[in-house]
Amino acid sequence: MQLDFLVFGAHPDDAELFVGGTLAKLSDLGYATGVVDITRGELGTRGTAAVRGREAREAARILGLAVRENLGLPDGGVSITDAARMRVIRLLRKYRPRVVATHYWDDRHPDHVHTSRLVAEAVHHSGLAKIRTGQPRYRPPVLLFFKLPWNVAPSFVVDIGAWAGRRDAAIAAHRSQLYDPASREPSTNLSQPDFLDRVDSVHSYYGAIVRKGKAEAFYLKEPLEIGDPVAHFYP
Repeated sequence: MQLDFLVFGAHPDDAELFVGGTLAKLSDLGYATGVVDITRGELGTRGTAAVRGREAREAARILGLAVRENLGLPDGGVSITDAARMRVIRLLRKYRPRVVATHYWDDRHPDHVHTSRLVAEAVHHSGLAKIRTGQPRYRPPVLLFFKLPWNVAPSFVVDIGAWAGRRDAAIAAHRSQLYDPASREPSTNLSQPDFLDRVDSVHSYYGAIVRKGKAEAFYLKEPLEIGDPVAHFYP
């Protein structure tokens, strides 16, 4: 199977929080979408790796993903090693995604930072013929970054207004991480009662700058070539 859009998130729920609306939209438009979770989130203060795995599968169903895999690297210990890079390369050559998306490289969570660099290196190395995996070499033509710092302007945003409900449902599938007044587990940033409102406010901001209700933001390191600017902006 070739994927049109493949997201690499450091932890289960990262893809849903930052690009869930885009994933739902692309699925409805007929594109083959997928998510690779780099870790199982086993160091999370709330829940367990097994619980988070079930939640990730439910979120995948809600978003209409064609593929969801977990790389199983250590939570809290994602690092750029030859072995880790090779595992990402094998997935890139397996699914041959047209577009890859991952974390922006400037983030306070080390796993997000290292996931960004790991995926970026693998995207490049996947096109090298002398790195042999028993698969044809393949370099994805587009690499996008999400979860942008407040002072970084997006290269573009995706209108997700009609898909915000699906995004919210996919996020809510990760219930072990979210606010639950009956829970006796320690509180976290994600489990605060206003956490989802704060996430929504970010998407409202990106929507407002393009005069839409909700949007998700992406950054490109390199300029994007547009062959026909009229058709691009007025399809």
